Amino acid sequence: MPKLYAQPYNLAATGFYFESYEAFQTSSKGHVCMFGTPVEEYQIQFIDGDHIDCELAKAWGINQANISGYLNACDSWDDHDKTVFIIAVGEVGYSFDPDSVAPSDFDVDIYHVGSMKELPEQFIDEGLFGDIPEHLSHYIDMEAIARDLAMDYTEAQIAGEWLIYRAA
Repeated sequence: MPKLYAQPYNLAATGFYFESYEAFQTSSKGHVCMFGTPVEEYQIQFIDGDHIDCELAKAWGINQANISGYLNACDSWDDHDKTVFIIAVGEVGYSFDPDSVAPSDFDVDIYHVGSMKELPEQFIDEGLFGDIPEHLSHYIDMEAIARDLAMDYTEAQIAGEWLIYRAA
């Protein structure tokens, strides 16, 4: 679970660390500044956790109104689901409802290859272009296919891993 920090916008107040929505609610309830004024607004900062959860926080645009959904996603989604969301929202710009979002809401295809040139190689290995006789395989121009695929596919680095994706 990621460690987050609630930084009050009120400069006379100190913030607090939390790792769950319940801990945020408990700490923020009755929170006052040094003058006794209630603290109502916080900037939420990602402090520590998995790299994928940090990327998810950026794409999610975490704030005090949506941290419950973010923390639920961190807890219940696997890395693939998080990557789909990061690409769909953070890279492509899809919008989402933080209270009812699911990775299946987004039409994103992800390929774990290091470069665009490796994508047609994977497609050929998977038989996407049909059976290619061995004696003809040496005549296939992988770079030309990669250039064509680059019209529909995009490279991105998510949580330290290079991926190729296509979003509809």
